[in-house]
Amino acid sequence: MNVAFIPVRGGSKSIPLKNIKPMCGKPLVYWTVAAACGCKNIDKVYVATDSEKIRETLQNVKDTDTDGRLDKMEIIGRSQESASDTASTEFAMLEFAREHLFDHIVLIQATSPLLTAEDLDRGFALYEQKETDSVLSVVRQKRFNWKVEKDGSAQPTNYDYFHRPRRQEFEGYCVENGAFYITSRKRLLATENRISGNVKAVEMSEDTFFEIDEPSDWDMIQQLLERRQKEKVSTGKQGHQIKMLLTDCDGCLTDGGMYYSENGDELKKFSTLDGMGFGLMREHGVICGIITGENTKLVQRRAEKLKLDVLKMGVQNKFATVQGLCVEKGISLEEVAYIGDDINDRELLEQVGFSASVPDALQEIQNIVDYVAVRQGGNGAVRDVIEHLLRGGYVK
Repeated sequence: MNVAFIPVRGGSKSIPLKNIKPMCGKPLVYWTVAAACGCKNIDKVYVATDSEKIRETLQNVKDTDTDGRLDKMEIIGRSQESASDTASTEFAMLEFAREHLFDHIVLIQATSPLLTAEDLDRGFALYEQKETDSVLSVVRQKRFNWKVEKDGSAQPTNYDYFHRPRRQEFEGYCVENGAFYITSRKRLLATENRISGNVKAVEMSEDTFFEIDEPSDWDMIQQLLERRQKEKVSTGKQGHQIKMLLTDCDGCLTDGGMYYSENGDELKKFSTLDGMGFGLMREHGVICGIITGENTKLVQRRAEKLKLDVLKMGVQNKFATVQGLCVEKGISLEEVAYIGDDINDRELLEQVGFSASVPDALQEIQNIVDYVAVRQGGNGAVRDVIEHLLRGGYVK
C-alpha cells in the first residue's frame, strides 16, 4: 500500500494559516492534495494537521467536491509536539508511521502547489526500479557557481571561465525543490530519515524550484500557477472561452450591507473598479450583466451607468434564467462565467464554465467555485475576477 503524507501546521509565522490561504481560488494545500489524489500509484492521501480551522476547511472542500477528485484524502490529527516550531518533518513522519500501516510513503510539502500527479507518477516509476531505496524531486539549475573566501578571493566550482559553456551545452546541477520524497515504511522507521539507502532523483520543471516560505514568494508562485492554468486553456484542457460574464448584485457588486438615508431611502455601496472591469470585458466582446433576486431602481440605475448588456431582476430561478439567456445569445453554459455568494447561486455556479465567489461568501459556496476573489464585494471583487479571467486566458 502506497500512502501520501502531507503535514500542515496551523502556526505558520511568516504567513498566518498560509496552508489554507486562497491561491488561484483554492486553499494552498488543495493543489498538492489534488496532485496526490490524481496519482495512480497512491492509494491513500493523509493530511496531518494540528489546526481545527485547517481540518474544517479541507473537510468542506472534500464534502463539496462533486467530481470525487479528493476521495483518497483523509484528514488526521498530529500532536502539538510534532507541530511545534522546533519539530522536524521527520518527527511528524515517524509519529504517523508508528500509528499507521503501509508499505511505502511519499512525503509531500503543501508549499509546492506546482506539483502535478504526473510528477508523482514519474517518481514512483523510478522508485519501482531495481536497487532503488528512495526517490526525491529535484530541479536542474544552469548557473555558474563560485566559492568565495572571507578575503573575497573566488574560484568557480562547476565550470572553466576560460571555456564558458553555452547554456544549451551546460549540464548544470540539480537541487532539491522539496516537493516530494518517497521511501519505505521499513526504512523510515529504521533510519528515522525521509530518504536513505540508494537514492535516485526525478527532475521536475524549472518553475518548481520555488517554495512558499515568505510573503514575497506568494505572488510569484501564484503567477506561475495562473500561467499553468492559462496553458491548459490554450491546449484545450480547460474548456470553452468565456463569452458572457454575469454576476449577482448584493455581496458581489456591493458589500451586502443595507444603508438608509435620513429620509429612509435605500443606499448601496458599489466600486468604480468593477465598472472599469466590465469595460475591459466589453473590449474583448464579452456580454456582461447582472442576475439578481432584487428588483430596485438602484440596481437598474447602476446597470445603466455601467452600460451592461443584461439586467435580470426579481429572478427566482437563476439557473433557468441563464439557460434562457444562453439560447437567446447562441452560446453554451460552458461559455458563461458567473459570480455568486449564496445558496441561491449554487446551482448556477455548478453548471457554468467558470464560477467565482467573494472571500466572505458562505464556505460551501467558496468550496465549489473555480476562483475566490481576493477583494471583498463592493470593493473590487468583480474586477478581481475579471483580471483573473484575462490573465488566465479565459477570454480571447
